[in-house]
Amino acid sequence: MNRRLALAQLASLSALPLWSQAQDQKKIVLGQSAPLSGPAAQLGLQMQAGAKLYFDGVNASGGIGGLPVELRTLDDGYEPERCKANTEQLIAGHAFALFGYVGTPTCLAALPLVQQAKIPFFAPLTGAEALRDPANPWVFHLRASYNDETALIVRQLTQLGLSKIAVFHQDDAYGKAGLDGVVRALMQRKLTVHATATVQRNSVDVAEAARKLAASQPEAVVLVSAYKSCAAFIRESRRAGYSGQFFNVSFVGTQALLDELGREANGIVVSQVMPYPFGMASGVVAEYQAAAQKAGGSHVLNYTAMEGFLAAKVISEGLRRINGKGSREALVSALESLQNYNAGGFPVKFGPGRRVASNFVELSMLTGDGKVKR
Repeated sequence: MNRRLALAQLASLSALPLWSQAQDQKKIVLGQSAPLSGPAAQLGLQMQAGAKLYFDGVNASGGIGGLPVELRTLDDGYEPERCKANTEQLIAGHAFALFGYVGTPTCLAALPLVQQAKIPFFAPLTGAEALRDPANPWVFHLRASYNDETALIVRQLTQLGLSKIAVFHQDDAYGKAGLDGVVRALMQRKLTVHATATVQRNSVDVAEAARKLAASQPEAVVLVSAYKSCAAFIRESRRAGYSGQFFNVSFVGTQALLDELGREANGIVVSQVMPYPFGMASGVVAEYQAAAQKAGGSHVLNYTAMEGFLAAKVISEGLRRINGKGSREALVSALESLQNYNAGGFPVKFGPGRRVASNFVELSMLTGDGKVKR
């Protein structure tokens, strides 16, 4: 009986991928540092919720190679030092890869640790060039860049005949990345930024910035900050008499901005780098909607959760493609094999030396009744 039991155990082990045997794992741990509290909390909570919807489905179907996927999320409050400490903790806790970090300054704080530990860093919610150029072999970007987003925004504004374009931005690496994108796009049209104003990260002290930009009388303002400060700036600008247009980049958090502004959201434009998550859908969007419905509860469909869901789907495909001994290097190779992967209507194009999967950007407009129009 003992011999039969031993043979059965060996047969069971042989059914598992070599990478799981090699690491003697009982689960696949993906580490995430994101804001779960503070003024940017909805970004982290929604990214986490969308990813969890997908991973819950994977685990209900037997996991990957028989192993469940655990998304281990730590709160950084959108503060770089907390993110750095979280990353150290996750790496020490034997996370196989890092996944779905939220924010440019926090991701930049984690980057030296990623390089030192040689750990895959997948689908950070940021479009900053500082994380993309030069390409880091351990960092994989699912979304388009802020340069892509601001190029589309500036093109739209200039096609409308507007040239006096101001920028309200967070006074950190994220805000600078967005500002640089606007400057770059305007320079290509022989234009310059009309005026700028800033806000500190995790602050809503925007009254002076709003008065300053309103006084300069721009035709449009591009906002590069998180949802609470953007909502506060829009309100203060209107109080200051400004009646022009507001354009936001995707990191603002579309649903969070809608929730903050209510009826005052009407006419606000947001650039998007993920598929439209609402209405009749097919492919990965239909998968996301079905997973949200199956989970029940109070999940509200939104772009940030859509990004988390899509990121979870793509890294899961990478995990399934690992060949031979399981290692972080093997995951990098597996992700590089996703050179023409169709993630349900969202083309993914990684490859050796290619670390940005998509350049997809489109514009959306918010309505006063809480909807998003394309």
